[in-house]
Amino acid sequence: MNTVWQNYKVAIIGLVVVAAAVLSSIVVVPEQEQAVIIRTGEPVRVVNRFKPKTAYGETGAGIVWRIPFFERVQRIDKRVRDLDMQPQQVLSTDQLRLEVDAYARYRIIDPVKMVRTVGTTENVEAQLSPIFSSVVRQELGRRSFASLLTAERGTTMHNIRNKLDEEAREYGAQVLDVRIKRADLPQGSPLQSAFARMQSAREQEAATTKATGLRDAQIIRAEADAQAAKIYAQSFGKDPEFYDFYRAMQSYDTTFASTESESSIILSPDNEYLRQFRGRR
Repeated sequence: MNTVWQNYKVAIIGLVVVAAAVLSSIVVVPEQEQAVIIRTGEPVRVVNRFKPKTAYGETGAGIVWRIPFFERVQRIDKRVRDLDMQPQQVLSTDQLRLEVDAYARYRIIDPVKMVRTVGTTENVEAQLSPIFSSVVRQELGRRSFASLLTAERGTTMHNIRNKLDEEAREYGAQVLDVRIKRADLPQGSPLQSAFARMQSAREQEAATTKATGLRDAQIIRAEADAQAAKIYAQSFGKDPEFYDFYRAMQSYDTTFASTESESSIILSPDNEYLRQFRGRR
């Protein structure tokens, strides 16, 4: 063995160096990553760059080559990432302090720009976090607490996403979505006071709605009674005898059909009040 080493020492060392150089030249880039090849501090090419609607397996991932010692590889996550905002208090337009907790979802779409501006995805998040908090405070500060419980909340999220995305583009990132996980009133007396004001406002609104309904009902009833009286007058005017008969029947029904009184009424058959019972002669 010593003889082999002595005779082929140079060749063995050369093979080891070549093998090490070859192995250090090979870079494996998986599907979930994009790699920026940096030569002497300057990005020169991108492997497996993010491209929308590219089929899996056709993105350019796999084995690539680099120049050892002159080129290094900066790996960047290609997947959608989460950016959590630190919970904070926001003052709404109705002077309520809200405990807000939100998050955003983003991805790196320009890895070269990201490397040149901030270097890593961790630095991207460090830059976007204070911007995210500021945008949320500004947008929610222009709205009331009640608006967050309506469809207007969707418009608020859209505005926050657009503003944050505009800032994220400066770092090679794209903001896909923004969501509020929680927007509650602080526990304690502020919460109870807010609930009391909300209850008072709803009761006042209900009273106003009820009064409006009663007013409209009276107007409709009066118009209906007037219309009915007009129709009755027109119909009875065409046949006065029928009108006299109809009113007599109403009076008989009120007088004799009542079951609430046990009193007796004695009238002469010739009484004028009973003339409709006698019929026409």
